Amino acid sequence: SQSSQLFLKVFGLCECHDAYTNGKTGNTKLMDLLDEPVPGVGTYEDFNTIDWVREKSKDRDRHREITSKSKLSTPALLESISDAFSGWLLMLLIGLWSGALAGGIDILAHWLTDLKEGLCLSGFWYDHEHCCWGSNETTFQERDKCPEWQSWAELLGGSSVGASAYIVDYLMFIIWALLFAFLAVILVRAFAPYACGSGIPEIKTILSGFIIRGYLGKWTLIIKTVTLVLAVSSGLSLGKEGPLVHVACCCANILCHLFTKYRKNEAKRREVRRWREQEGRRLHQNSNSRLVLFYVEFHTPWHMVELVPFVLLGIFGGLWGAIFIRANIAWCRRRKNTCLGRYPVLEVLVVTGATALLSFPNSYTRMSGSELISELFNDCSLLDSSQLCGYISSPDNSNTIPDRPAGPDVYTALWQLALALVFKMLITVVTFGMKVPSGLFIPSMAVGAIAGRLLGVGMEQLALNHHDSAIFKSWCSPGADCITPGLYAMVGAAACLGGVTRMTISLVVIMFELTGGLEYIVPLMAATMTSKWVADAFGREGIYEAHIRLNGYPFLEPKEEYGSKALAQDVMRPRRSDPPLAVLTQEGMSVGEVEAMVADTDYSGFPVVVCQESQRLVGFILRRDLVISLENARQRQEGVVSASLVFFTDHVPAQPTSGPPAVKLRGILDLSPFTVTDHTPMEITVDIFRKLGLRQSLVTHNGRLLGIITKKDVLKHMAQMANRDPDSILFN
Repeated sequence: SQSSQLFLKVFGLCECHDAYTNGKTGNTKLMDLLDEPVPGVGTYEDFNTIDWVREKSKDRDRHREITSKSKLSTPALLESISDAFSGWLLMLLIGLWSGALAGGIDILAHWLTDLKEGLCLSGFWYDHEHCCWGSNETTFQERDKCPEWQSWAELLGGSSVGASAYIVDYLMFIIWALLFAFLAVILVRAFAPYACGSGIPEIKTILSGFIIRGYLGKWTLIIKTVTLVLAVSSGLSLGKEGPLVHVACCCANILCHLFTKYRKNEAKRREVRRWREQEGRRLHQNSNSRLVLFYVEFHTPWHMVELVPFVLLGIFGGLWGAIFIRANIAWCRRRKNTCLGRYPVLEVLVVTGATALLSFPNSYTRMSGSELISELFNDCSLLDSSQLCGYISSPDNSNTIPDRPAGPDVYTALWQLALALVFKMLITVVTFGMKVPSGLFIPSMAVGAIAGRLLGVGMEQLALNHHDSAIFKSWCSPGADCITPGLYAMVGAAACLGGVTRMTISLVVIMFELTGGLEYIVPLMAATMTSKWVADAFGREGIYEAHIRLNGYPFLEPKEEYGSKALAQDVMRPRRSDPPLAVLTQEGMSVGEVEAMVADTDYSGFPVVVCQESQRLVGFILRRDLVISLENARQRQEGVVSASLVFFTDHVPAQPTSGPPAVKLRGILDLSPFTVTDHTPMEITVDIFRKLGLRQSLVTHNGRLLGIITKKDVLKHMAQMANRDPDSILFN
C-alpha cells in the first residue's frame, strides 16, 4: 500500500524491501551447500575457537538420522548399535594404550635413573632394585647393595671407596644427566616443539574449544613419550604428571579418528579428551605405586592437637605456592621476552649441569623425586636402616615402636633435608617451563614432604621431651608412639601441591589413592584448604592458569570472579574511534565485493544484514566457510566470475541471460546466532560466554545490528578490570 511504501521511504528501508520481495518471487534454482556439502566447510583454522553450539547441533542431527534409519532395515539397526557402542570401545582402547605407555615410561625412567649410578652385571636391562631381587648376598646395613650391582667407580676403577672412586661416580652422574637432557631437548626442538612443558595449560585451553593443530598429533605423542623418559632420568626437578596427561590426550585424539562419531565432531572429541585428562593423572598416580607402602607400614591415629601443625603446614604450602607461581612466571616471562629464549638447548644443559653438580653430594637430592617422597612418607620400622630412622633405642620385647630420642644419624638427615628443601625450592623455579617435558606434581610434593618430615620429627622430639606438659599429657604417655613424622610429610606434600595448583577435594582424593590412608582425610583437608586460602590471598590463579595467561590463550576461567557494572555496549566493537562494522548484505553484493571484504579484513566471521540502510540482522557466516564456498563455486559452478551476485536468501530472483550466474550461499549461513542487547550487563554476557562456550555474540538494539563481542573482547575487558595487560590476549 501507499502508506507502507511511505513508511519505508521515511526510514530508508524501501530498497531493502523491494530487493527482498523480488527475491521471494524468483524461481531460479541454484546449487546450495545445503544439498551438496563442500569439503572444508564446518572445519576450523588453527588457533581459533570452535563453535560449540554448531558442533552439538551437528551431533544431534547425526544421531537423529541414525535413529530414524535404524527402524527401516537390519543393517541400519546394526549401525545404530555400533554407533552407541563405539564410545565404550574407544575408552577401552585409549585406556589400554595410554596405560601401556605410562608403564613403559615408568620402567624406562627407573632404569635410566639408576644407570647414572651404576650397572647390573647379571643383566644391563635391570635397574638397581630388580638387580638385587634375586641376589642372596644383599646386606641389611648397606641398603639394597648386592655384588651384582656395581657402581661406575667399581666398573672403571675396581674400587668403590676413596676419593678417586667418589670423583668417578660424581663425573659419571653429571655426564649421564647432561646426555639425557641434551637428547631430550634436541628431539623436542627438531621433531615436536609442542612436546615440551607440562601440557596441562594447553590441554585446558583445547578442552575449552581452542584449536591447536598438531598439539595432540602422533609426532607429539612419540617425542613426548621418549623425551619424558630422558628428562625424568636426567635428574631435573620435574615430574611426569602433566606430560602423562598430555600423552593420554594424544592417544585419545589419535584413536578418535577411527570412529566417525568422534572424527567429524570437535565437541565430541573434547568430551573424550576431558575424560582422558583425568585418567592421565590416575596413570601418574599408578606409576608411583610404591608410595602405598606408607599405608602398609602404619595406621597410627592422629590427635586433634596435631591440627595446629597441620594448619601450619597448610600456611607454608600456601606461601610456597604463591611465591613459586610469581617467581616461575617472572622467570618464564624473562625467558620469553629476552635472548634467553633463543638458546633453549644451552639453558637446559646449564640447568641440568647445575642440578647434577649440586644434587650428587646430598643423598636426598641425588635420588629421584618419587623415591624421595616414598622415603619421607614411610614410618620407621624395626628393621629400617634409613638415616631418618637412626634413633637411640632401648632393647625391649615389644613389637610396637615408641617415640625415641633422635640419634646422630637423624640430625645428619635433618640437616641434609633442610639443604634439600632450599635446593628444591630454588631449582624448581627455573626448571619448570624449559623446552623439555616437565611436570610439577612430584617437585611440589617433594618440597612439602621435606618440610612436613622436618616438622614431624620436631613434634616427635617435642612430645618425647615434654610429655608432662598440658599439650601432650592427656594423649601422649611416656613410651607410646604418639607422633608419626611420615603423616606430617604426607600432609605437607598435599599442602604444597595445593598451594601451587589450587586443588582441594580432588587433591585429597589423590593423596588418599596414593597412600590408602582413609583416616587421614581430615588432616589432609585442613592443610589443603588452609593452603588454598593463604595462596588465594596473594592471587587466585594456580600455576596452570598463570601459564595460560602468560601464553595469551583464550581461556575463560570458570571460577574467576567478575563484578563490573559495564554493559555490552561498553565492550562491543566497533568503538567510536573504530571503522564501521564489516557486514554482508543478504543480496546485492557481488563475488568480487565479498572477496575484497575478506581480503581487506582479518575477522573470523561476518554478520549478514538485510541491507546497509536497515542493519536488520539476518545471520552470521564464518570467514573460513565463506572463503571455501566461494572457491568451490568458482570451480564447480560454470560461469561464476567476480561480477556474479551473492545471495543468502532461500529464493534467488531470475538473472539476465546475458549476465553471469548468481551464487547462493544460504546453506552456510547461521540463521540463529547468539545475540545480546546493547543494555545487557556484561556480568550476564560473561556467564553466557562461559557456559555456552561462545566464540562471539552479536549486539543488537530493537533487532538492528550495533556491533559484536568476541571471546577475545571479553578476556581483554576482564584483564582491564583486573589491572592486567589486555594486549596479552593473543588469540580469539
